[in-house]
Amino acid sequence: MIHQYILIVLSILWMAFSGIQTGNAQPSQSTAIRQVPYTAIRTGAERSDVYVPLLKGKRVGIVCNQNSRIGTTHLVDYLLESGVKIEKIFAPEHGIRGDVEAGGSIDHGTDERTGIRIVSLYGTNKKPAQQDLEGIDLIIFDIQDVGVRFYTYISTLALVMEAAAENDLPVVVTDRPNPNGFYTDGPVLDTNFKSFVGMHPVPVVYGMTIGEYALMVNGEGWLGSRKCELTVIPMEGYDHNMLVTLPFRPSPNLTTWESIYLYPSTCFFEGTIVSVGRGTLGPFQVFGHPGFLIGSYKFTPVKIPGMAEKPLFEGEECLGHEVTEYAHDFLNHPNQLNLFWLIESYRYFSGRADFFNSYFDKLAGTDRLRLDILSGKGEDEIRESWEPGLSAFRAIRERYLIYP
Repeated sequence: MIHQYILIVLSILWMAFSGIQTGNAQPSQSTAIRQVPYTAIRTGAERSDVYVPLLKGKRVGIVCNQNSRIGTTHLVDYLLESGVKIEKIFAPEHGIRGDVEAGGSIDHGTDERTGIRIVSLYGTNKKPAQQDLEGIDLIIFDIQDVGVRFYTYISTLALVMEAAAENDLPVVVTDRPNPNGFYTDGPVLDTNFKSFVGMHPVPVVYGMTIGEYALMVNGEGWLGSRKCELTVIPMEGYDHNMLVTLPFRPSPNLTTWESIYLYPSTCFFEGTIVSVGRGTLGPFQVFGHPGFLIGSYKFTPVKIPGMAEKPLFEGEECLGHEVTEYAHDFLNHPNQLNLFWLIESYRYFSGRADFFNSYFDKLAGTDRLRLDILSGKGEDEIRESWEPGLSAFRAIRERYLIYP
């Protein structure tokens, strides 16, 4: 009975201090943020009068996926109809149709609709090889990002820019809104932990559109000794005080605006023994474990083609938390990552040496976050260690912002 009572008390405290109960939320630090629909913005891709003239008469390569659209028309189809000659389509993680789960290899092939050759940028080679760029005069990049360092589209962008610089090819980036573009937070990547889920010394949440990020990659010399001939097609109607709700999935497991808002915080669980809900209809909006005794939400991961082929704890009931309401209450939360869920989950499983796996440090971009949690440091102390890196990054960021 005493053990059960302790668990009940812990569960109540968890809910209260994590801000899941809106009545116990912290004072608002986000009142300047406003939620707006995607249609309130005119994307770079929609400003075809600006960039189509740059493509006419050129042999074009395009980096795109299922969300590279103008209205309901795919950008590839739109450009072909506009008389632009597309030589090759470059496919990032999840493929050009967005139906390949995270980590799944993308194969070279042919687009069935147009007959254009598809070159994979997510498999053995993540950077276009010189032969991949033969017969191309210009590359256009149109991908919807979510503003989180371990979301791999910015790594694809950087590698495409690097290959373009090496082969004297111009790059045109048609800009799109960043759903998490209203804040910067998290540890700045230590380049000793550089990987495809973190290539540059930026924080987990960097508060820039993909066009602004491209300018920073070029301007900060992150392409080595070369620079890319870069043109960014800006949006109209966007600013960095917007929480933009996407009308589509930017990738298979980011299914709602809430999952995108929660993703910077809950994705850390991918580097632990805790499930983040892959294999459910609400990934990144839930987390749990079969051995959890704290929480009131139950879920059982199952195989979902295109989303979760081999989910963690497949077929096992997990107990944990569903945190969608935390997103709904965004105005009452500070503009920052939620570390409470991660720290308290570790404390619950503190006897397990395998709580963190080898992927965690890649996600964090450093080993310090893991070591700080292992040593028992609290959230405030951990955040304090981030500040020098964040302050330095914010000064760099300011130089490349296009939008207020």
